[in-house]
Amino acid sequence: MTSLDRLRGDVQPKNHNARTIAALTANPGCSRRAVMDAAGIDKSRLASYIGFPARFGQSQFAITRGNAFEAQLKANGCAELLRLLREALKLPIEEASYDDLESLEQMDARAARSRQLLTRAASGEEGAGTLFDHPLLRLEVGGRWVYLEPDLVALRTGGKFYVVEIKSFAVIDGQADGTKVSAAATQSAVYVLALRRLLAEAGHDPLLVSHDVVLVCPENFSNRPVATLVDVRKKLSVLERQLSRMARIDAIVESLSPDLTFDLAPDSSGVPQRPASELVDGLGQVDARYSPECLANCELAFFCRHEARGTTASLGKSVREELGGVSSVELALSLASGSASPEPDQEEAAAMLRYAAKLRAEIVS
Repeated sequence: MTSLDRLRGDVQPKNHNARTIAALTANPGCSRRAVMDAAGIDKSRLASYIGFPARFGQSQFAITRGNAFEAQLKANGCAELLRLLREALKLPIEEASYDDLESLEQMDARAARSRQLLTRAASGEEGAGTLFDHPLLRLEVGGRWVYLEPDLVALRTGGKFYVVEIKSFAVIDGQADGTKVSAAATQSAVYVLALRRLLAEAGHDPLLVSHDVVLVCPENFSNRPVATLVDVRKKLSVLERQLSRMARIDAIVESLSPDLTFDLAPDSSGVPQRPASELVDGLGQVDARYSPECLANCELAFFCRHEARGTTASLGKSVREELGGVSSVELALSLASGSASPEPDQEEAAAMLRYAAKLRAEIVS
C-alpha cells in the first residue's frame, strides 16, 4: 500500500474530471488540496461528515439548459456548429466528416477509438476526419489516469486541432461574465493538455493542438450561438506546474504522521467508522492556504475558512501578501495602533498599518 492509499483508506479513489482538474489551478500553493486530490479523497463527503458541507456546484437547471443548447448545435451532424467553425477558424471546406464517439459506451474501447482517429488525423491521412464529437482522452493526475471528454475537437485543413467548448452562459452585447469565461478557459486548457500529450505519445508534434480554443455560447437573450477564440496559454502553464507538483507529492506526504488517514469507509449503517474529531485533527496536520476565492472551487473551503478565522489570510490573497509576516488580525490591529512592537521582518507592514490607521482616524474625525 502506498502512502496515498493509506491516506485515503479502504475506499475507492475519487475520480477527477476536467472541472476538478481545472480547480487545481485556483490555489496551487495549498498543500492540503494537493494531498487530498493526489490521494483521491472524496473532499465533498469528508466536508459534509465533519460538519462543513460544500455549497457550490452546477444547478440542475443549468445542466439541462446546457445539454439542450449543445444538442441544438450538434443536430443534423453538427450542421449549425460547422457553420460557426467555418467563420471562426476559416475552414475552407464545404463538407466535413463527423465522428460521433459518444455512441461507444465501453470506456476503454471509446478511448482507443478516439486515439486511433485523432492520431490518424494528425498524420494527415486523406479523409481522416474533421469533427470528433466527445472523444475520450486520458491525462495522468497524481499517478492515476483520468478520462476526459471535450465537447468537440475540430481539425482545420492544414493539420491544426482546436478544442471546442460549449457553454450555456450568454454573451450579451459582445461581453460575457469574466469569471465564467475564465473557468471555461481553464477547463478547455485541461483538454488541450490531454490532447497534446496523446499526440506526443504517438510521435506527433503536440503543438498541432492550438492554444486557442473555440468557446461557443448563446448570444444576447436568444439561443443563437456565437463562437469566440480564447487563448489558454497562461492557463496551460499554471496547469502543467500544478500537475507536476502533484507528481512530486511524496515530499509533502513524507512530512506527515505515518498513521495519518482520512479513511471514510462506512459501517453497516453507511456512516464513516472514524470519528469526525479524528478527521478534523488529521486535516490540521496538512497545511492549507485558504483565501476567500476557495469558496468557489474547493469542497473543503468552509472548513478551512472556519480554521483560518482571525488570520490575515482569511481576508484575501492581497491582504496576506501586503501583510507578509503578520499572520493574525489581532496582531495587525495592535501594530496599527502602536500597542505592539514589530519584529524586524514586520517593520514595513507595521509602518503601512500605522499610516492606514492614521488616514482612517482623519477621515472619521
